[in-house]
Amino acid sequence: MSAVTGGGLAKYYGAQDIFRAVSFALAGSEKVGLIGPNGVGKTTLLRIIAGLETPTEGSVHRAAGLTVGYLPQDARIEGECTLWEAALAALQSVRAQERRLRQLEAAIAHSDDPAVWKQYEESEHRFQAAGGYDYEWRARQTLEGLGLTGSLDMSVSRLSGGQHTRARLAQLLLQQPDVLLLDEPTNHLDLQALTWLESFLRDWEGSLIAVSHDRYFLDAVVNTIWELTPEGIERYRGNYSAHEAQKAERLERQRREYERQQEHIRNTEAFIRRYKAGQRYREARGRQTRLNRLERIERPDQAQTMNVRLKATARGAWVVVEAHDLAIGYETDRPLFRADDLVLLRGERAALIGPNGSGKTTFLRVLLGQMAPLAGRLMLGHNVIPGYLSQAQDELHPGRSLAEEVQSVSSLTLAEVRDHLARFLFTGDDPFKMVDDLSGGERSRLALAKLTLQGANFLMLDEPTNQLDMLSRDVLESVLSEYDGTALFVSHDRYFIDALATHVWAIEDGRLNVYHGHYSDYAAARAAAIADQRQEREANERPLSPRSTPEARAAQRAEKRRQERLLEVEAEIERLEAEIADLEEGLAKAAQETDLEALRSLGLEHAVLTESLEAAYREWEEVA
Repeated sequence: MSAVTGGGLAKYYGAQDIFRAVSFALAGSEKVGLIGPNGVGKTTLLRIIAGLETPTEGSVHRAAGLTVGYLPQDARIEGECTLWEAALAALQSVRAQERRLRQLEAAIAHSDDPAVWKQYEESEHRFQAAGGYDYEWRARQTLEGLGLTGSLDMSVSRLSGGQHTRARLAQLLLQQPDVLLLDEPTNHLDLQALTWLESFLRDWEGSLIAVSHDRYFLDAVVNTIWELTPEGIERYRGNYSAHEAQKAERLERQRREYERQQEHIRNTEAFIRRYKAGQRYREARGRQTRLNRLERIERPDQAQTMNVRLKATARGAWVVVEAHDLAIGYETDRPLFRADDLVLLRGERAALIGPNGSGKTTFLRVLLGQMAPLAGRLMLGHNVIPGYLSQAQDELHPGRSLAEEVQSVSSLTLAEVRDHLARFLFTGDDPFKMVDDLSGGERSRLALAKLTLQGANFLMLDEPTNQLDMLSRDVLESVLSEYDGTALFVSHDRYFIDALATHVWAIEDGRLNVYHGHYSDYAAARAAAIADQRQEREANERPLSPRSTPEARAAQRAEKRRQERLLEVEAEIERLEAEIADLEEGLAKAAQETDLEALRSLGLEHAVLTESLEAAYREWEEVA
């Protein structure tokens, strides 16, 4: 049975067509990746499915009682509550059940009314089924997975834009709606949070529609691809990689059918021209009639892509970047990260990765000379000409037109500016638009248009794929792979990193570590390091060596006590859960037999055991 269906959907804004003839059916456990070029209406379609916009034509039907959760690209949480309070606000239903249970427990202590006991039994069953006994643990796990645990006591009014989006995502995941609608959910996530979210959504039992340009994410999470075009939705089975193979096959089939029909039309027209006035004019006229009635196959569309070239105008030094004993940050006693030695050679491409707030953008600012390192030396080689693309496109001036922005970094004539902007899909009157009126994707393309004119031989790119659609990302990837200069780029796009990086510079636990190779090589090295750490941990738990130092023996004894206590608490939790389950059976039996004394006694014991279980959960979290 379908959770949501849409039929004949169309959306117009005045004379502008966004899309038309969109029909779909979303199954109850289907996970959909909604893709398409920027401006085709993906966000609009999500908002229509969420009930936040009305289609110009067509209708959407939802299953009775269906709950829908929607995450916009720039979500915000209003109010003056803390982040922890905002997370708990997503669990209002289960917390209301908890308050009702406490009220019933208080009433039981002063009443022998079997009706009260029956209410308590029913309420406790619903509370347990709703995950009431572990809702705080689930909230902490979700916030931690999205990289927010360090800000639990912070007022939401002080959260950054990315933190707001992650906090709103946490609320949605905790609410567990039947259908999740996510608009670019990976935009503000670092690699660790991305991995956690992918794992969470793979196990998600409800339906999902996610707009995303992250190919790794789409491959890991979805089982269906909807490609939105102005004419409707094309549906593909499988993840993004499966869609690419199926689409290539479909386009090739359409191309062959189109070419066969064109050849048939040419031959038929040649026959008609030859015989329309001769002895076979009746046959020629019949063929003309059939040709007029022929349903023409359209030529398979070739999507518009950017025509971009990046060329270094000067040859820089062999050593482009060199650093020694480096400390990056704002406070001398608390640097964001340190690096012993760094070298980036001409022609290399390094991906700078790390958690949000670890200092990636700050490092680029130091390289640009906008701020000094806290310690150590950082040098650019002789004749190195840097070019910078910021994450927020700060280099763009809102009060200028697109043409003025391009002319601010070049001496091109207006005609040449128009030709240059056309390579970045700005055509017609687009060069006279104001920067302030551009969408996120258009701003990214304009910033790239400026960058290609600067002749830089060392590119520093901060999240260059943000706001770019799949085709534009592919073009940028191709351009950078052919670029004859050096590049250092910050990115969370694992596919992009894997395709381009010759090195991965990873900020880990306050240090910048260098890994040679692509992202897949880095991931393999990290997996091996984690396995080694696990083996070392297990080795430390073995019997103590007589040659161990006193400090090592003390640390090992402390770790052994911790592990023993963890096992004791886990055993206590299992015992309490088993006793509570037995009590609940007893309560159900006493309620059926209207045994008031047993109900009172078992109810009080149940309340005591429940408190003990919650205390055990808290201790387990602390010890673990």
